[in-house]
Amino acid sequence: MADLSRRSLLRGMGGIGVTGALAAMTGCGVPPAYVEAADREAPDRSARERRLVFANWPLYIDVDDHDPQRRPTLDAFQKRTGISVTYTEEINDNDEFFGKISPALMNHQATGRDLVVISDWMCARYVRLGWVETMDRAAQPNVARYLDPLLRDPHFDPGRTHSVPWQSGITGIAYNRKKLGREIKHTSDLWKDDLRGRVTLLSGMDEAFAMLLQGNGVDITRWTAADFHRMIDQVRALVHKGHIRRFTGNDYIKDLDSGDVLAAQAYSGDVIQLKADNPDIEFVVPEEGAELWAESMMIPNLAAHKRNAERLIDYYYQPEVAAELAAWVNYVCPVPAAREVLASSKDKEKAQLAADPLIFPNEAMRKRLTIARDVTAKERPEFAKEWNGIVGL
Repeated sequence: MADLSRRSLLRGMGGIGVTGALAAMTGCGVPPAYVEAADREAPDRSARERRLVFANWPLYIDVDDHDPQRRPTLDAFQKRTGISVTYTEEINDNDEFFGKISPALMNHQATGRDLVVISDWMCARYVRLGWVETMDRAAQPNVARYLDPLLRDPHFDPGRTHSVPWQSGITGIAYNRKKLGREIKHTSDLWKDDLRGRVTLLSGMDEAFAMLLQGNGVDITRWTAADFHRMIDQVRALVHKGHIRRFTGNDYIKDLDSGDVLAAQAYSGDVIQLKADNPDIEFVVPEEGAELWAESMMIPNLAAHKRNAERLIDYYYQPEVAAELAAWVNYVCPVPAAREVLASSKDKEKAQLAADPLIFPNEAMRKRLTIARDVTAKERPEFAKEWNGIVGL
């Protein structure tokens, strides 16, 4: 599965090291680690050094079927531009990578990377700390033209001036329709008696909370602490009466596949793969809505090759390139125009992907997708303590 190593768990305040410490510091005025805008950029060496360093997650880019060392879209960029890309698959966990590069960033030092891909809930922390550079959107006409309108204006980065989605996805509900014997249309359907002990939720607070709030009718673009505490009380009661079987990472996949679990809070990218093996598995965006999330490209402070990084980002927003990447990774494509490219493909399998709503959500589904307001630094210690107390982290 392409995303097994990318979905991370939020660790408790006692065990997250530099991440927890910085989250706590940011709750009191201007954080000590904050970097002023004037101190974020270094002299750009892109013109004389035609290269860049790109850090990404494992299995998150197209690979040649016959040569795993070749990455067709990336190879084409290098050939077209003459810019050499050092591509590393070094990001396995948001918190872990944060801890890896934070000492340099908080001390006003270069990280040695020109481009990184981070989950949006963690991107919010980088933006809040002033650790990423503002992109020159004038140098990125494809991003300006083709970025999905649903992803353009997240709460943590209005106008996407510091981040650009690499791929996107939906946190919804996966269930075995045949074994359950009924449809699931609402989040509240998870709490019916026939699912007692046969339903799982995600263990990461940042991954789980938005859909649960939506199930209570909350507008997740402006949720409040009272909304969060009400949801926590609901989940705690469900745990106490044994309704929720357990909280999971991606291991809900094997539970669903085996039939031990009949319904699970799930990621759309997982279910594409799961349905291929088990057509009885369905993915649903609840009527009340679901969270649309992204993992986004950012340029860390003092990057030596900012302009080269901006060119690479814009290259991946060409619909033809975005279509090739989407056909391989099977996530929600942040470039809706790529759908027509795939639909016109002579490759039957690629053409079929254009009709998959988990890669290109249809209009009915899009109306129910929302980007959640992120958990602020001030809120995080209290909320994480409550959530982790229920989950058992």
